[in-house]
Amino acid sequence: MSRPEAVVVSYRLGGADGVGVEAGKWEWALRELGFTTRRVAGELEGASRPDDTWLAFLAIDPVAGARPDPEALAATLAGADLVVVENLCSLPLNVEAAIVTRDVLAAHRGRVCFHHHDFAWERPRLAHIDGFPPDRPGSVHVTISERARADLARRGIPAFAVPNSFDFDAFDGDRAPTRSALGFTDDDVVLLQPTRAIPRKNTEGGLRFAEAVARRLGGRRVHYWITGPAEEGFGAELERMVAATSVPVHVGRAPRSADAYAAADLVVFPSTWEGFGNPVVEATAARRMTAVGWYPVLDEITTDLELCSIDDPDGAVEWLGRDEADRGAVLEANRATARARFAIEHLPDRIRSVFAAVGWTDW
Repeated sequence: MSRPEAVVVSYRLGGADGVGVEAGKWEWALRELGFTTRRVAGELEGASRPDDTWLAFLAIDPVAGARPDPEALAATLAGADLVVVENLCSLPLNVEAAIVTRDVLAAHRGRVCFHHHDFAWERPRLAHIDGFPPDRPGSVHVTISERARADLARRGIPAFAVPNSFDFDAFDGDRAPTRSALGFTDDDVVLLQPTRAIPRKNTEGGLRFAEAVARRLGGRRVHYWITGPAEEGFGAELERMVAATSVPVHVGRAPRSADAYAAADLVVFPSTWEGFGNPVVEATAARRMTAVGWYPVLDEITTDLELCSIDDPDGAVEWLGRDEADRGAVLEANRATARARFAIEHLPDRIRSVFAAVGWTDW
C-alpha cells in the first residue's frame, strides 16, 4: 500500500524565518504520521530536494519576469492526498500569488489544511484586503495560537489551535568559539535579538534597552547583536539606528541558531506584534533568559515562565548579577515548563487529533 502524499505550499520554504521553520517541523510530523512530503514555493532556501517545485510567481517578491501560472500550480498539486498551505492564503504579502493559490485550491479535489501564522487584518498596510483566509468547503484551518483561533471563529471560520513546536535537545551551541569569532571578550555582555530587522520587531526599542543596561553596568562593555537581515525596505532605517546608538551593534547570523543563543548573556525580544514568537521558547530551550516587549499573544506563551522586560532594565541588570547557581535553577525550571507545553514530540499527535476531529482518518 502506497503512503499518502502531503504537499506543502508557501511563499518561501527552507529558510530561517518563522513560517519556514514551522513548515519544516510540520513536514517531519506528517512523515511520522505516514505521509510522504514535498514542497512547492516561490523561494526554496537551504538544501534543495529532488522533488521540490519552484514556482517563481509565488515568492513574496517575485523575480523579474515571473508571471502567474495557475495551470502549473494546479498540475503540481494534482493527485496530492493533502495540501498544507503555510501562510500563503493567510497573509497576502503577494496578493496576486495568494489569489491564484486560493482559486486553484477552490477547484482542487483533495483535502486542504490552511496553516495560519498571520492574518491580513493584523497588518495595517494589508488590513483592507478581503477574502483571506478563504472559507473553502471541506478544509481544515489550523492556527498557532488560541487568540488567532478565536479571531477566525468571530469571522465565521472554525479552526483548531496547534502551538508551534520545538526540539528542546537541539539548542546546545558553542559559546566560546562563537563569541571569539565575533570579537566578544569573556567579560563583554552580549544582548542577542534573534530576529529579522523589520518595523514590528522593534529594533529601536531593543537598542534603547541595551543603552539603558550599558549605563547601569558601568565598566562592562555591552554589545547588541541582531541576527537580521533587514527586510521590507528597512535597511536604511536600520543603518540610521546603528549609527545613532551608543552600543556597538553586530548584524548577521551565526552558523547555527543554537550558537547564537549560547553566545548570548541575555536574549532581547522587543517585538510589538508576533503571530507566536519562537525566540521566546527557543531561548528558554537554550537555557537563556529573555527580556521581552509585550505583544498580544505573548501571555499564551509565557504562562509560568520567569522573564525580564525591556521596560525594566534594572531587572535585567539584577538578573545578570545573580550568582550562576541561582540563574541556573530559574533557567532549568523555565525549560521544564516550556518543554511540557511545546516539545516537538507532541506535534504528530496534535495534528492527528485535528484530522480525526474532522473525520480525516481514511488516508
